[in-house]
Amino acid sequence: MRRLAAAIAMTTTLTLVAGCTTSAGENGEEGQSPLPMDSSEVLADADTVGRLFESADVVVVSGPAPAEQRRAAEIAVAAGAPLLADAALYSAEVDRLGATRIIAVGETGPLPEGPEILTAPAGENPEPVTVADIAALAPGDTAGLEGIEGVEPAEADYAMPPVLVTPETSVAAAATARAAGAELTVLDYPDPRLTSESMALVTEHDVLALGEQFGDQARFDRAVELAANGELPGGGGLVFPGRRMIAFYGHPWGGDLGVMGEQPPAEAVARVEEHIKNYQALEELPVVPAFEIIVTVASEFPGEDGKYTNIGDPAEFTGYIDAITEAGGYAFLDLQPGQASFLEQAKVYEELLARPNVGLALDPEWNLQAGEQPLQRVGHAEAAEINEVADWLAQLVRDNDLPQKGLI
Repeated sequence: MRRLAAAIAMTTTLTLVAGCTTSAGENGEEGQSPLPMDSSEVLADADTVGRLFESADVVVVSGPAPAEQRRAAEIAVAAGAPLLADAALYSAEVDRLGATRIIAVGETGPLPEGPEILTAPAGENPEPVTVADIAALAPGDTAGLEGIEGVEPAEADYAMPPVLVTPETSVAAAATARAAGAELTVLDYPDPRLTSESMALVTEHDVLALGEQFGDQARFDRAVELAANGELPGGGGLVFPGRRMIAFYGHPWGGDLGVMGEQPPAEAVARVEEHIKNYQALEELPVVPAFEIIVTVASEFPGEDGKYTNIGDPAEFTGYIDAITEAGGYAFLDLQPGQASFLEQAKVYEELLARPNVGLALDPEWNLQAGEQPLQRVGHAEAAEINEVADWLAQLVRDNDLPQKGLI
């Protein structure tokens, strides 16, 4: 019996790795002091202005409408000025920054008294502004200040480190960072291991990550450390998201247990690669080949240990593992434990699982209790059984400085 659907869980781990980072300050004018940083940081949206700007003559505030926020972001980046979109922050930030002018875009609500108020209409584009749109804006581009009298682009206080943003990063935070001169790297998922480029950034530089979607500082620090553990097929250090996998299932014995075993390893790789062509044309993400290799096979006979499962010799599977990984693919080792436990069987294949491109698959329907036999009853697994395997696999990743592993 084969699963119609599989849940993918990724083991996340903490590994202390000596990483090489450089100081901030590559995005700025020559001779400009870098933003003081001890290490990479996660910033809540509301803290971005306070972290990046010590003072500002001009502050931009925005109403909530998409057209208002789009125009406000353009003005802020052009002026080199922080953008505030939360009315609760207006007074405190204007006072702290020492602003003498406020550029108000749209329905902003009450504004602090004291600074000169300059008004700017919302733009004509009603589409919500994205972080990618903001990343493409050019700081100091005076075209963004058209129609606003007496405002010139300001110099940034510091040279900025690389900044990571996602679609969940607020318009105000992203625009403020871009206005300060930061280069924005847009990630579709809030983890610095998502792409090869983001992994290189965090291993070579201290970075800022904008938004609580990146998790707390401890979680982000773990992800940065793990980025030094190498990439997976298709790039990046996360199993998912960032790639698709098309897998052939089977056992080296032959085709009775799945299509993978219908041919030797090299031919099986060629066949799955040919199959992938049907999908890659429809998919923007990399589609990588994979094998799900049955390494323990549930049996109707009790066997010498009385567990109703046949445990394959690890050496029996290296040909298929080597072939798929050399092709830039991934291998999952599939367990059909009978009356044995998932954990005791997984440990048999510890050496294979210590390879970076090898994950684990658990077959609950072949997980039987005392007195049950394969083909007479469909098995099941309790959450505790799955969790103990996940914990063991995570420790294996930590102990061997491995990239994230797939667990089906």
